[in-house]
Amino acid sequence: MNAARTAVRRPAPAEGPGALSDGPSLLSDGPSLLSEGPGALSDAEIGRGLVQGDERCLVLAHHRWARLVHTLASRALGDPREAEDVTQQVFLAAWRGRAGYRPERGSVPAWLVGITRRKIADALTARTRRLDLVAAAGAALPPSDGTGEGPEHVLDRIVVTRELARLPRVQRDVLALAFFGDLTQTQIADRTGLPLGTVKSHARRGLQRMRRSLAVAEAAAGEAAGRALGGGAAAA
Repeated sequence: MNAARTAVRRPAPAEGPGALSDGPSLLSDGPSLLSEGPGALSDAEIGRGLVQGDERCLVLAHHRWARLVHTLASRALGDPREAEDVTQQVFLAAWRGRAGYRPERGSVPAWLVGITRRKIADALTARTRRLDLVAAAGAALPPSDGTGEGPEHVLDRIVVTRELARLPRVQRDVLALAFFGDLTQTQIADRTGLPLGTVKSHARRGLQRMRRSLAVAEAAAGEAAGRALGGGAAAA
């Protein structure tokens, strides 16, 4: 590596998708390290540098492939914030597991895609676990009037749980604590560590999305019922 490639300092943390906030402080203060023009490191050189523990190569890997990782995670998870978490986890995992990279088995981006798929699977598993906890919490709630729940209440709870499952993670968690934990927004802020204003914002947006989803479902059910009735009348 020439001097242009090796000159590097460690100022502020990175910004953008999956910025590394829990690991080496890895940014250059000039264009030399992150340059993609003549003299830029090849993918193979970045891979060798990672294996050797060169933090500059982690900077380059993140600069070159973070958007790819974030796009894959966002498409799979449908939640940009969760995709940012996965992107950060991917590059931290790549750094910690760099000794396991084998260039003869594939390129650096292919290796990162493999790590991304595993982290996406982990995120989906964690999401399923959270939804199971939400459903269990809802099923365990005692009737509010001390008597047995009627079918309408059971159906309402099933509908709420289903609609919560479709929300982005933070909105889902906030509303689950409100619906099933019977917590106020102030209590939710205390429990989650989120600012109260953020809790209110997530709750409002989550409720708006649930209302829109329910309205669409009700309209579709009405249309289906109308078609069924029309078909029955024609048959008669």
